[in-house]
Amino acid sequence: MKVYDAYKLAIETGIKNDPRPKAEVDLALKEAKESYDKLPDEEKQYHDMERLWNPYSDSRLLWGEELAKDTEAERFMWGIDAGTGEVMLADRLKEKGQKVSALVAHHPVGMSKTPFPEVMWMQTDMFHDVGIPINVTEALIKGRMDEVSRNVLGSNYNQSVDAAKLLNILMFNVHSPADNMVQAHLEGLFEKEQPKYLEDVIKVLMTEPEFRQASKYNDPPKIIVGSKKNRCGKIISKMTGGTSGPKEMYEKLAQAGVGTVVGMHFPESHIEEAKKYSINMIVSGHMASDSLGINKICDVWEKKGIETIGCSGFMRFSRN
Repeated sequence: MKVYDAYKLAIETGIKNDPRPKAEVDLALKEAKESYDKLPDEEKQYHDMERLWNPYSDSRLLWGEELAKDTEAERFMWGIDAGTGEVMLADRLKEKGQKVSALVAHHPVGMSKTPFPEVMWMQTDMFHDVGIPINVTEALIKGRMDEVSRNVLGSNYNQSVDAAKLLNILMFNVHSPADNMVQAHLEGLFEKEQPKYLEDVIKVLMTEPEFRQASKYNDPPKIIVGSKKNRCGKIISKMTGGTSGPKEMYEKLAQAGVGTVVGMHFPESHIEEAKKYSINMIVSGHMASDSLGINKICDVWEKKGIETIGCSGFMRFSRN
């Protein structure tokens, strides 16, 4: 399998595990094609053609498409954050005789950095699924998307990609597809185990190797709002959708009967809103949760004969 094919396989795997109905994903791609077709010819040269098949603006092959189509995918180095330091590390490993077919980032970088807030729109369906009217979720998410979009406009988005080009190291990133995997995995676990108390949620998380390993690094899952013997009520996971949504959503979640929210991390403003509306809150851990989702992608690659080594916070555990 070539590097480009492995990248496409990661995106396709994320699509299969998208929390939205498949019809919504298909519609997003259909609308992207219609938008492109309406562009004047002189503007089409600037269009991101990957939008026509990849519904995740936060995941991209960052440079070297033709090279990626010619390069065998034997061994990837995947880091949760991949900056210039990780590019240099990949180059150093290659100097020492180790195979690195490409450097993979999780968090958006390069051409996936500035448009990444667009994937937050999937949260409208996620929150609608738990009982919040779609018109409410769309209004709240739109405001938060605009805020996040403004915050990333000043970023030096291509810094590490420029370094990768200079060193001829292929680089791509996979964000929402991997986050979709941990979202689906944890939803399945909670549905199966039906934890009653918040301490039971922690026990369920600790059945996974990523959370056990993170605990050894002093980063175990934590109850942030509530106590061990608080009953969970309806549990929702918030693991995908780009970044944290609007704090105003907690009032609507309480009205929809949600008792506990489990997420990778939360801003302080979200914690205060959860307390205000008596919603329990559990932080599963950022690096552990990201690693779980990434590992599910790596397991798909492993079946194709591709090895993955971890760096920059990623802990590799195979489930094959």
